[in-house]
Order: sequence, then structure tokens, then C-alpha cells
Amino acid sequence: MLQVRNLNIIFLSILITSFSSCGLLKKSNKSEKEVKNTTLTNKKDEVVAVPEPVLRIPNVVEFNTTLGKFKIKLYSETPLHQKNFAKLIDQNYYDGLLFHRVIKDFMIQGGDPKSKGADKSVPLGNGGPGYTIPAEFNQKFYHKKGALCAARQGDVQNPEQRSSGSQFYIVTGAVYSLSDLNQMEVRINQQAKAGMMRKYWANPKNKADAELYAKYKKELKRDSLNALVAKIKQEQLNSYVPYKFTEQQIKDYTTIGGTPFLDNNYTVYGEVIEGIEVVEAIGNVKTAPGDRPFEDVKIISIKILD
Repeated sequence: MLQVRNLNIIFLSILITSFSSCGLLKKSNKSEKEVKNTTLTNKKDEVVAVPEPVLRIPNVVEFNTTLGKFKIKLYSETPLHQKNFAKLIDQNYYDGLLFHRVIKDFMIQGGDPKSKGADKSVPLGNGGPGYTIPAEFNQKFYHKKGALCAARQGDVQNPEQRSSGSQFYIVTGAVYSLSDLNQMEVRINQQAKAGMMRKYWANPKNKADAELYAKYKKELKRDSLNALVAKIKQEQLNSYVPYKFTEQQIKDYTTIGGTPFLDNNYTVYGEVIEGIEVVEAIGNVKTAPGDRPFEDVKIISIKILD
């Protein structure tokens, strides 16, 4: 198992990308910018209600891919994602789509409808069904190896951290040391606090404060500007409960591995329960610049088992 040590882990605010972190895996041979651009979703996605699927809600689904089959358990505690996934499966939405982005020791990504039959020259990763899904964060579910997670746009244009309507990624990850996890914990909390402020400014209810902020900034009233920001920060962060890795998370991340730096930032809504070796095989395929596999890896079908 790959052990990642002495990482200079840099966590930046999510800009136009989906993954919020960087500087992650030495053996991935990816720059910070390249890794951060892993799950960019459709910039034109509209935030609309997700239609209720008229079918039974699945607990277990089976992926049939060109490299083999694997089974995933979906979490009932993330019902919006579970129901949406069921709806798309019922529509055969994923049939023929690619795992269009693969980064070794990090994740495999699919669910872009534009990837079906896509020529090698076509850039992928921006497609979707035209809607996004509200985040369903739950510390019970985290980015251990085999986790099924929702891709999304970055925090700047997506302060509510809503999930892509169809794109997902499955964690392959790496093994981390306790020291690595301690550093990540600090950065995750820094990011979460910054995210709370972004949500505050993006909320129409806070328009008056936003206008006052713009006024002070334009008039170069730094003291008034700093006082306003300090007041809002104190109000917003007063109820903040620091994020801390659980004992089980620490055990998993230091043994089977994962991508812990993504915790508390992306919705995790399932996990591989059988066929992890197939996921690993997909994660180890050779890729071209842009992280698309040289040889297409297709989702032949996804079916509900239970």
C-alpha cells in the first residue's frame, strides 16, 4: 500500500474546481492546478428541484464496466443523492458513459453524459442533467478507499457546495500518516470557516451587509470594513463545531487509505462493498494529459440489486 509521507499539504479555497485540496499525492505526478481541476462540473447547471423517481429506492447497485463488475451500497442517510442515482439508473442514463478522469492513488470519475462516444479530442467533465443537488454532509461517511462521492463546482460559484446532478467519483486514495491527518484537520477547519463566510455573503438575506461592505471598500474605510467583517465573523463562527477525524477515520486512513482532505467538503453517499479490485484496476490505467484513459473505460450498465 502506498504510504504518503512528509506532504506539504496546501489547502486553498475552492475556485472553479471541484476538489478543494491540493499538493496531494507525490506519485500521481500531478501539479496542484491539475489535481484541483479533477471534477469540474457543468458551469451551466441550473439549481432546480430533483424530481422524485417513481421506483424503489436502491440499497445496492452493480456497475458493469469494460474492466469488470463491482457493487456499491448506497446510504439511506443521504436520501437526495440516493433517489437521484436511482432515477438516473432507471433512465439508463449511465449506460455507455466513460470513466473520463482517472488519477492514480486518488480517484476515478464518471457520469458526464458528454462522454458517451466522445472523441479523444473532446474535453470532458462539464456535462450534467441540468440540475444540482443540495449537499448532504454526514461525518459518519467519509472519503475512505472505495467511497462513492458527488462531484461539484467550486465554492466561489457554488457556496452551498451543491452536488453535480450526475457526475460522481470513487476514491482509490493513498495511505496517510497520523502527522498528515493532523495537518489536514487544521486545514479542513480553516476551509470550513471560510466557507461559512462565503455562504453568508452569497445569501440574499444579507444584502444590506454586502452593500455596506462594498461601500466601505470603495471609500477605503479600512477600519469600518475590518470592524464589519470581524462582527460578522464572530456571529457566524460562534456556533462552529471544529471538525475532527474520528478514531475509525484515523484507522481507515492509516491502513486502507483514502482522500481525507476532501472530508466535510463533498457529499459521500455510498461505498464499494464488492469488487474493489476492479476499481483499483480502473485507477491504474494509463492516462493521457488531462487524466483521460488512453483506452476508454466504459460503464456498460448499472443495475439495482437490492
